[in-house]
Amino acid sequence: MPTFREVQYYLSGLWLLIRMDARGFQYLDTTDRGMLRSFWAIVWSLPPIGISWLWLQQAYLMAMPPETSTGIAFFMRLALVEAAGWLMPPILAGLLLLLFRFGDKFPPIVATVNWLFVPANYLNALLFALIIFVPGAKVLAGFLSLILTMATIFSLARILRMICGTHPLFIGALTLMLLIPNMLLTDFLQRFLGVYPPG
Repeated sequence: MPTFREVQYYLSGLWLLIRMDARGFQYLDTTDRGMLRSFWAIVWSLPPIGISWLWLQQAYLMAMPPETSTGIAFFMRLALVEAAGWLMPPILAGLLLLLFRFGDKFPPIVATVNWLFVPANYLNALLFALIIFVPGAKVLAGFLSLILTMATIFSLARILRMICGTHPLFIGALTLMLLIPNMLLTDFLQRFLGVYPPG
């Protein structure tokens, strides 16, 4: 498992890539091994994931009758949704990269996207915490969530441009492929598995 210092190193590399500085690649392991190790980002994201799960549980219970309770099965279903959310982006990216003959870009894209999800998850968890602990903060949290989504799209597009070169249409398609289907799948699975707050 990568150490905290290694994760800091990776995030520094991402920041440089977002600033269109190619030195960022020196901070990242974009080999096949680095791609596989990047899935440790899931473990590093467990604290914010836990906060989001608690928010979902609270929202679910508030929308249900008072006698409703949630057990381990509720969180197991959330874990399935989370796993799908981590696996779907690289699968879709791989298909698109193969279609456009950019297969050699698969390891660096998966590695950078996985590590980019770490700070994005922590920032998203702050929004959930704001909703949980600050009454009446839903509107503010919704506005900040929109800003975070836009910042994520912007950052991802710039990183992909550094990896794949100047191909605007392809970069746009790949950015959307990495984000939009994942959001739709998460929403669908939450509703299908019965862990989405009704109403």
